[in-house]
Amino acid sequence: MTGISGMTIRNIKMFFKDKGMLLTSLITPLILLILYSTFLGKTFKDSYAEMFKALPPGVDVPSNLVDSLVAAQILSSMLAVSCVTVAFCCNMLMVQDKISGSRMDFTVSPLSRSKLALSYYISTIVSTAIVCFVAIVLCLAYVKSQGWYYTAEDVVRIVLDTMLMVLFGTALSSVVNVFLTSNGQVSAVGTIVSAGYGFICGAYMPISQFGEKLKNALCLFPGIHGTSILRRASMSGVFRELEADDAPKEFVKALKDLLDCNVYYSGDKVSAETQYFVLAGTTIALIIIYVIITKHQQRH
Repeated sequence: MTGISGMTIRNIKMFFKDKGMLLTSLITPLILLILYSTFLGKTFKDSYAEMFKALPPGVDVPSNLVDSLVAAQILSSMLAVSCVTVAFCCNMLMVQDKISGSRMDFTVSPLSRSKLALSYYISTIVSTAIVCFVAIVLCLAYVKSQGWYYTAEDVVRIVLDTMLMVLFGTALSSVVNVFLTSNGQVSAVGTIVSAGYGFICGAYMPISQFGEKLKNALCLFPGIHGTSILRRASMSGVFRELEADDAPKEFVKALKDLLDCNVYYSGDKVSAETQYFVLAGTTIALIIIYVIITKHQQRH
């Protein structure tokens, strides 16, 4: 374990010393927050304000509830994307070591390839978690400025769900990055993940807006369930406030369906327990695949 801990600490230090990778990791959540709040925030507010006008006259919701709902959506979307894209960025150190030749030096040391691969995995988890926790602080500050309806339990749920997504993002990035061997491949994968992941995980646009066949197809992707889990945690305070103000249950359910807090497959609602099982099970499966690939490479 001493060898693993030493390599893990080395990888973490190397990541935070590399200003390029560190800046890219930190700026991704910040850019997403600015883009969401600046360009999409007003669109979301106008859309939800129209929906809230349909509430019965006796329902008196706080004036900033719509703003808080939008802020919660931005928080969940940004974290759902950042936990994966930042993990890919942090895990690029594994590829950079191959390109620079450092990986070859490590392989001739007493440290086995399996332990070396494990050190990259653990260090990516730590580095990604640090960046994502910074993102959580930024997002919570933004939510505070729009309207705060969270309890301490809600904040803990957001942190724990984010950590689960970090584990998933790290496992996914490890399986992909283990095959990369050049800067061109690194750039290509980074571009594809940054541009495409937000769409297929439902962060940029809720999958409730898609057709039935596309929704069913996307529900097979674990990232959808990760986004839904973060949606429920970040919007729980707003939904509690609506229920406390006697908003119709049908209205609250319709809002949850619209925002992917409730995800449906072939018309049946996917339970929260199933979503956690899918996300955790996929993470474990990806880790096993990563170990198998590493051992296969070691034999060759």
